[in-house]
Parts: sequence; C-alpha cells; structure tokens
Amino acid sequence: MAEHLASIFGTEKDRVNCPFYFKIGACRHGDRCSRLHTKPSISPTILLSNMYQRPDMITPAVDPHGNPIDPHKIQDHFEEFYEDLFQELSKCGDIESLNVCDNLADHMVGNVYVQFREEEHAANAVRNLTGRFYAGRPIIVDFSPVTDFREATCRQYEENTCNRGGYCNFMHLKKIGRDLRRQLFRRHHTRHSRSRSPYRHQSHEEKSHRGHSSRRYDDRDHHHESHRRKHRSTSPEHSRGRSRSQSPRGRKDHSPVREGSEERRARIEQWNKEREEQEHACKVDSEVTNNGYNGHMQNGSKFHG
Repeated sequence: MAEHLASIFGTEKDRVNCPFYFKIGACRHGDRCSRLHTKPSISPTILLSNMYQRPDMITPAVDPHGNPIDPHKIQDHFEEFYEDLFQELSKCGDIESLNVCDNLADHMVGNVYVQFREEEHAANAVRNLTGRFYAGRPIIVDFSPVTDFREATCRQYEENTCNRGGYCNFMHLKKIGRDLRRQLFRRHHTRHSRSRSPYRHQSHEEKSHRGHSSRRYDDRDHHHESHRRKHRSTSPEHSRGRSRSQSPRGRKDHSPVREGSEERRARIEQWNKEREEQEHACKVDSEVTNNGYNGHMQNGSKFHG
C-alpha cells in the first residue's frame, strides 16, 4: 500500500495531494482546492509570487493609458528586471535557472522561479529577501516544490501552438536574449568554478579509474625511485659528497649567527609598524569599496528594505 501511494504521489491518480501544486507550485483554486497543497520546509527552488510587473499588465501590447507599446521596449524592460534580479540572487549562491512566467492568470502572473544548486543557497535567498521590497512592492518569497521545469512548462507554448493563451495552467516562460544569458550564466559559473575543487563533480567511475591508474603509476614510480636511490647511495661521488657534507667543519661554517637583544627588539618594532600600516590601508580600502557599492545599489537597483 505504501509503495502504491508513493508511486501515485503528485499525479492525477493522487486524490489527496494537488498535482498542479506539486508540478507548478501554484494552483488556480488556491486555498479553496479540495486537495492538499503541501509546502516544502526546504527546497533548492524558491518562488517569488507576482514579482514581475509587465508594462502591458492590463491589455497585451497596450499601456494603462491605452497607447500601444513597442515590443522591443517590453523585452528591454523584462531583461532589465531579469539582470537586476539575477545579480541580487547570485550573492546567495549558485543559480541553476531563473524562470519568469508570462501567464496572465492570477495565481501565475509575474511568478518568478529560481532554482539554486544547493538547498542552503535557496535558504539564504529566502532569508535575504524576506521583508524586503522591489520597486515599492513587498516581495513574497517561499520555497517551491518544483524541481523539474520540463514537467511544469507548456510544450505547446514552446512550439507556438498553445490555444489557451496566457490563461494556460502550465508555465509560459519568458525568454531573454542569447547574449544576456551567456553573459550572466557564464560569468556566474566562471566566478564560482574558480573557487571550487576540480574533482568535486567527478563520477564514481572516473574516481575509481583515477584511483587504479594513480596506484599503478605510484608503484612504477616507487620502483624507479628506489632504483635511483640505490644507485645514488652506492656511487662513489655520492659517498664523497655525503661524507663532505657531514664533516664538522661544514656544519660549523653554516651555523646561524645569533642576534643581540637590541637588534631583535628593533626588528620586532619594525614588523609591528609594517603590520599596523597594512591593516590601516586595508581598512581604508574596504570603507571606500562599501561606500561605492551602497551608492551603486541605491542608484541602479530597485531592491531596498
């Protein structure tokens, strides 16, 4: 019985849990749904509900005053929002994907799904965004059960054949330009890959193969090293050099000269003075950097609070 319930969990056959909430993280029935919406306590994906406010919110391609909007301006507005959000959330951890819904239904309009590489990174983002504002509107952030966006997106929308429009129950994801995607994700992954060990993501087969090969080369190197060491120890030149280096006269010539107490005090005072100057310079640099960063965030980003 337990295996059967586990096999149908989150599917249409499950009469207890809502399949749409499990796949999409949102349900058009909301709290009135007859099935359970089980919110995860931790997840690599977070949901920013109704965060993106498109310029043609009321009528597509028309502003609130009834004037038509250039599609290029709508795309520029979206990419500006996408870049601002990506740069803010990348401070919390490695971002795998950032998806913005283009749906018009109330439970999905403007939803932003951010999937991090680790659950700890998502938890950092939830703590960082809770209680903050974006463009004067409060940010509603929570963990989302969505982990596979291939099951959540509308395949007909990707093929331009969806006849439900913006009120489809599956995700219609907005797309950014290729140059912006390459710029954001390549720069982000390059920055974090430099601080990551190159052997972290190796498979079990690669590790086992690397272990066998290194063991084989180690045995071979050990054999050659022992042969070299044996040949060096038996050679007359090595014997003469070793006996010469172990002579009392050689040890006496290379003995260090002991400094006096006054010279040691002067050297210690010089070291302390140099260290104080370095600490003061680092403190001044950090204050200048922080002031410049705060000014840039206040002027360029819409995050505050």
